[in-house]
Amino acid sequence: MTELTLEEYAGRYQHVKFERSNNILQLTLHSNEGALIWGGAPHEEMSRLWRDVGDDRDNHVIILTGTGAWFTGPHGADAQRHFLGIPKPAEWDVGIRRGRCMQMDMLNVDVPIIAAVNGPVLRHLELALLCDIVLASDTASFEDSGHYVGGNLVPGDGAHVALSLLLGVNRARYMVFTGQSLSAAEAMSLGLVAEVMPSDRLLPRAHELATQIAEKPTLMTRYTRQVMTQFIKFQMQQHLHSGQVMEALADIDRAMAAPSPARADK
Repeated sequence: MTELTLEEYAGRYQHVKFERSNNILQLTLHSNEGALIWGGAPHEEMSRLWRDVGDDRDNHVIILTGTGAWFTGPHGADAQRHFLGIPKPAEWDVGIRRGRCMQMDMLNVDVPIIAAVNGPVLRHLELALLCDIVLASDTASFEDSGHYVGGNLVPGDGAHVALSLLLGVNRARYMVFTGQSLSAAEAMSLGLVAEVMPSDRLLPRAHELATQIAEKPTLMTRYTRQVMTQFIKFQMQQHLHSGQVMEALADIDRAMAAPSPARADK
């Protein structure tokens, strides 16, 4: 395995800002230094990100946060569309690969990941909720806006696994079919979030916890992360691929019945 330095791999990303101090790596999601607008380019970067940061053994703890108004946001008017007209299976296969790498490589990172959720999570809420420690500002909220209600898509790209595991199957099904948005306080009461605090305390608290973790023996911390994610990885491996295939099939069927170019990028 050829490891890249932080300086080498950081230059490959347009939607992630990298800052490291005392072996704590902070990853800040953004679009042109503002709040992240989800689209094909961020999705592609997230499919490569976790392999790069996971292979760098100088990263002992990772903090994942967002910029500005939200953590992961909706599509802007100029966002690249994933498909125009009726998508071909080969086109959907690109998104399936991105999703598989994003989900599994994140879980395969061997060091703890702390989510510092700075605002609403509107796309791929599992990126925040599958972190080892989830901190949220009191302005944060959580919803699956890109799938069943908001995007006319099956939530088969990992959201179905994460929500079922973390909420329980009944609450997860209600959230998906109704498009429910959970406030930070509600998410904490349901066990999705560990701590809620004012925005100005969010990153200081994340770094405080990261420092505590980084002071522990490195291998003990790495192996603790591994054993604590084994069950999640097993569930994701069992159910991710079939979920992605059903998401693609349903989308192709819908497009064939009523072709429309105005469909959001995943």
